[in-house]
Amino acid sequence: MTVVLAWTTTPEGQAAQEAALSEAARRGLDLVVVPVEEGAPTPDLHADGVDVRVRHPDRRDRDVVGDFLDIAAEEEASLVVIGVRHRSAVGKLLLGSVAQQILLESAAPVLAVKGRAPAREA
Repeated sequence: MTVVLAWTTTPEGQAAQEAALSEAARRGLDLVVVPVEEGAPTPDLHADGVDVRVRHPDRRDRDVVGDFLDIAAEEEASLVVIGVRHRSAVGKLLLGSVAQQILLESAAPVLAVKGRAPAREA
């Protein structure tokens, strides 16, 4: 059993990374990191007591979400962690949502983590 992280370099991805490392340590599970952002560097994550591995989706298959969900199933994920951001209703309608697709199609429970809100000026 593992925790599987959909890793990106965005603020939401950073928040998801922290949550995934924390959950893996708390549950005593391995963490599998799947970079889902095109062209992103391979993450180098470390946490005490957590075995971290990186698996890359097949970039030839243009369905990154499908590849991510396949990897989660192969790894027998007990938890999937994703970063989410606020989008308008029109944005969701026109563009679809990778996060929504993972939430709806994942066989494992999904932890959706918001990025930190920007600091407000006084």
